[in-house]
Amino acid sequence: MQTVSNTTILAAANAAEEAQHDFDFPQREAAFFYGLFLRGHSAEELRRDIEVPPAVLLKWHRESERDPTLRDVFTRMVDYRRHVLAIFDVLVDTESRPQRVQ
Repeated sequence: MQTVSNTTILAAANAAEEAQHDFDFPQREAAFFYGLFLRGHSAEELRRDIEVPPAVLLKWHRESERDPTLRDVFTRMVDYRRHVLAIFDVLVDTESRPQRVQ
């Protein structure tokens, strides 16, 4: 029987904590995609990259039926991506409006 070292356990705990913090800042990811938009990438292509594709949603649904503990994680990821998309859409919409100079 192998034992897991404290270093391995701490590394795993740190990775899980960092992943959790990633969900706390959707505006960072939206800003990243907005930067790509400003560099000439198509807004529609970027929206497709941000959205969770239907095939992935179906796969996650099947996985969560097999392992109900995953349901909360998948729901949080989908909600996060939708939030990123909403922020991105606001940024793109603001950019595309004509600016009024006073």
